[in-house]
Amino acid sequence: MHHAKPQASQHLTKATKPMTIDYQERIPNNVGLSDNRRLQRALESWQPKYLDWWRDMGPEGFQASDVYLRTAISVEPGGWAHYGMVKMPDYRWGIFLAPPEAGRVVGFGDHKGDPVWTDIPGEYRAMLRRLIVTQGDTEPASVEQQRLLGHTAPSLYDLRNLFQVNVEEGRHLWAMVYLLDAHFGRDGREEADMLLERRSGDPEKPRILGAFNEPTPDWLSFYMFTYFTDRDGKYQLATLAESGFDPLSRTCRFMLTEEAHHMFVGESGVQRIVQRACEMMREHDTDQVRGHGAIDLGTIQKYINFHFSVSVDLFGQERSTNAANYYTGGIKGRFREDKIDDDHRLADAVYAVPALDGDTIVTVEAPALTVLNERLREDFIADSARGLARWNKVIAEHDVEFELSLPHRGFNRAIGTFAGHHVAPDGAVVSDAVWNQRVGDWLPNADDKAFIASLMRPVTEPGKMASWIAPPARGINGQPVDYDYVHLT
Repeated sequence: MHHAKPQASQHLTKATKPMTIDYQERIPNNVGLSDNRRLQRALESWQPKYLDWWRDMGPEGFQASDVYLRTAISVEPGGWAHYGMVKMPDYRWGIFLAPPEAGRVVGFGDHKGDPVWTDIPGEYRAMLRRLIVTQGDTEPASVEQQRLLGHTAPSLYDLRNLFQVNVEEGRHLWAMVYLLDAHFGRDGREEADMLLERRSGDPEKPRILGAFNEPTPDWLSFYMFTYFTDRDGKYQLATLAESGFDPLSRTCRFMLTEEAHHMFVGESGVQRIVQRACEMMREHDTDQVRGHGAIDLGTIQKYINFHFSVSVDLFGQERSTNAANYYTGGIKGRFREDKIDDDHRLADAVYAVPALDGDTIVTVEAPALTVLNERLREDFIADSARGLARWNKVIAEHDVEFELSLPHRGFNRAIGTFAGHHVAPDGAVVSDAVWNQRVGDWLPNADDKAFIASLMRPVTEPGKMASWIAPPARGINGQPVDYDYVHLT
């Protein structure tokens, strides 16, 4: 698989000054938007469409509320955000790229060692458009999935965190739309409009990826989504940050800075629910804590099983020609490509992947180029397990004999090798009859969902928490936990 060498329109060789964000512009940016009138007009014509979408599909019932939000004021590592009260429709969504790296070259594939590109090589136009649109589609989708959660927030602290995640997903949509408008002409403008037309869960115009059409009906689901599904986002962004197309790389590098908070919201949220369950178990000497207003550990395990399995599907088929083409073309790398000790071309390399041999899961070797999705999925699984270790530490500290675990990667899969097969959480391949008998023990059933729904009652007094979640260890940006993070109207 070989590609002709694209021409780099500019090799970034000079050190750059710190990139400040111009907030005097109608669209805040650090890309010199006022110097490109065509692009500026395109984005300014899209802006009111975006705001209409936000008012229609953003957080319902809170558009007039003042919220304690962070806003990017720099892309430099230190002091990059400002905190203050702002109404969400007035949030300054903008276009922010990480600083260019002097002398950066493509780090992998057929173009390894070539200068990175600031314009799209024609032969990769379709590939890059597909990647950017797919990533861009996830951003508004998650806002749509979470738009009703504000009505049942367990505290003002959590309500604020939800809205921070939402406005930053909106900004990430702006990041992808900038790339579409700047580099894809009329096609890009049409794609940007379509990103606002699709709807999460809409049977006529669904979002592109399955996990982003699933409902997020409650806060346990929200924390699981931000822990697992936003973690998939981290890994996808990290591979795109390796891209030889430098504007995409720089866009994703700054998005990763914001994405870290989203995963913190998920990890700390689940940990606080686990902590509260353990406190109730100790206080009442029972593991049946539902009657005491807490969520039992068994139910938490079922939600882990569901959200983990939906999220691992997002990495796609184990064997993928598209992934191989992205890699050899220098478009999408591996996670932390520069930390991997190999030739970064993979022409003759092999990699072990799971496969089914009858009713047995085995490991087989496959050409490494064709199984890049599976390698990235393994990185995700290892990272996900680290959070579970921290949750299990909380359980152990309360002298509770229970251990949360990730299900087998083949469990409840709709894509890839395991799709159409039934794999138990422990990795055993089971029959249809066994699956149908046990699925309610492994995934949230109707009773579980009804119980979680019964707990979803808003708590709006500063510093107070719902019965099913422990307070956070600290507040936001040095503020106390009982700070009035959202001024409800």
